[in-house]
Amino acid sequence: MAVKMRLKRMGAKKKPFYRIVIADERAPRNGRFIEEIGNYDPSTKALNIKGEVAKDWLNKGVQPSDTVRSLLKKNGIIE
Repeated sequence: MAVKMRLKRMGAKKKPFYRIVIADERAPRNGRFIEEIGNYDPSTKALNIKGEVAKDWLNKGVQPSDTVRSLLKKNGIIE
């Protein structure tokens, strides 16, 4: 079972915000997930991530999506 760190889309039409979740890669984008570790609002560029939890999941071998990887780099969690 491959586990990924990815974005879950929330919010109204034309006003999205995203939750950063740990999910099985076979689950749908807004479907079942294992754990929620943060959120991102692109309209205000607000980013909140539980850093220690994210590092723990990365150490377990979770692969972040490209967008989540860039957000983690901006937040200083990964290099």
